[in-house]
Amino acid sequence: MHHSKKLINSVDKCVDDALDGLVACNIGMQLLQGHRIVIRSDLKNIKGKVALLSGGGSGHEPAHAGYVGVGMLSGAIAGDVFTSPPTGSISAAIRTMDSAGAAGVLLIVKNYTGDRLNFGLALEEAKAEGIAVAMVIVADDCAFTTHKKAGRRGLCGTVLIHKMAGAMSEMGKPLDEIVEKLNIALSKLGTMGICLSPCSVPGSEPNFNLEEDELELGLGIHGEAGIERIKMISADEVIQKVIDHMTDPANESHLSMQAGDHIVLVVNNLGGLSCLELNIVAKSAMKYLESKEVVIERAYIGSLMTALEMGGTSLTLMHADSEQLKLLDSRTSAPGWPNAGKHHLTRKCKVLSAPSLETEYTDTPPESGPFVDKARSVLDMISTILLQMEEELNELDREAGDGDCGVTHARAAQAIKNLLTSDAVPGNGHQLLLCLGRLTRDHMGGTTGALYSISLMAAAQNLKENNNPSAWAAAFNSGIEALKRYGGAEPGDRTMLDSLYPAEEELRKLTDEDGSELQVLAEAVQKAEAGAEATKNMIAKAGRASYISSVQLSRPDPGAVACAAILKAILSALEQPPPEGQE
Repeated sequence: MHHSKKLINSVDKCVDDALDGLVACNIGMQLLQGHRIVIRSDLKNIKGKVALLSGGGSGHEPAHAGYVGVGMLSGAIAGDVFTSPPTGSISAAIRTMDSAGAAGVLLIVKNYTGDRLNFGLALEEAKAEGIAVAMVIVADDCAFTTHKKAGRRGLCGTVLIHKMAGAMSEMGKPLDEIVEKLNIALSKLGTMGICLSPCSVPGSEPNFNLEEDELELGLGIHGEAGIERIKMISADEVIQKVIDHMTDPANESHLSMQAGDHIVLVVNNLGGLSCLELNIVAKSAMKYLESKEVVIERAYIGSLMTALEMGGTSLTLMHADSEQLKLLDSRTSAPGWPNAGKHHLTRKCKVLSAPSLETEYTDTPPESGPFVDKARSVLDMISTILLQMEEELNELDREAGDGDCGVTHARAAQAIKNLLTSDAVPGNGHQLLLCLGRLTRDHMGGTTGALYSISLMAAAQNLKENNNPSAWAAAFNSGIEALKRYGGAEPGDRTMLDSLYPAEEELRKLTDEDGSELQVLAEAVQKAEAGAEATKNMIAKAGRASYISSVQLSRPDPGAVACAAILKAILSALEQPPPEGQE
């Protein structure tokens, strides 16, 4: 095992640096000189109200200093990483609150032996000095099925207690009433965590090891052992397992839960889970709780109480009545509190049906006539050639890109084949290019699909009035301009433009008079093929290949080759004599 990398200045300064950073960025906080104590900047507003102090080892950020603010904690005392704060600091914080005129001081303590001892000692000293002080102990862990002598550990449920206590303090409620109401809430609160990867204290090795395919259920916020290790399972499965365990009456530390109960849910990131996974976990929890027919009044998602970089999550459930919800909803300036909605969550994930844009083309009857016949033979030829070239294009793309150029073009070819069998080939150039633009957008995928689609959509506008050769030349020009504008490439950058651009210069010669279209097109195809061949010697300046050093590129660009082949397919199809009896 090795030390886990940490972005710190030094091991012994990391807690002080972190507190400095938090206080520097939050106007509502200040540090108490000589101590690792964060207190509210507006101490005068504590006068006549109950002051709330919490604290514990560092490494659980934003707990607890991130919860200092109007409507939450008056102060937080930090220990070393995962170490209970010293009694002297806790006493200093109590005295600071007392001298600010607080009407009593409440200590909110997580149930760990070191915290209980140090906060307890400070409480006894303060009492001896005549200060009104009380303590509530949060023990919300639901993991252990039989009661341990040390009792249940204090976990993320602590944050809900901070919030309700803070709201009651702002309302001016007396110390004994706050303690009584918090104890009622504490009896209806439960938390359980799962872990995929361990954390390590700065300067040390990870404090335990989990195999690649294992997860651990029910461990604490310092990496203390949980209840079992299991093979990895899906988010839905593990969350069901957690909620079942938390609410199982055979488990002595369970939280009872019946259909119709009103609960608050916290989905907490233990530090190293991605936000993507956290939202997936939230979905699993919501879905499973709804299947149990409980009413989810509030859901809070985020990093609320972490364990450094531990990869894992914990779920907290609390029964809440309307009075408690008001306390949770009330305003706080504490930066760590999640700004969640204040309404109970409906049965269903809200989904708005998307407006339909392209209805007018979906039910067009099959069209016929010379244009459609020509279009069908051109499309058939293009799709056949692209399917034949699939492996060649992939091979060219392996040198410079990710090797899927042929696959991408084959998807377009297959979509064109489907269009031909569905008999829905449009009867004019404008609709045909729009149709192909939608087809490449929806079926081709990747950057290539977007580039084809953008150029086809832009080109189509030139064919609204007529299908003359000069209109097609203008369309080709518009398509290329769109490619340059959105794709960011110029001719010479080793992209599809290097075959399209020379062809476009040739196609400008198209006129509506003399019937030389095929001759011009044949010239254009030759220029396109030469342009594609010339990309062999170009340095890639745009597209994915531009990240590869040019020394490694010895073959033509696959996009340019594909475009030249498409132009050639169009020429071949147009050169074929029309079917018998149709002149």
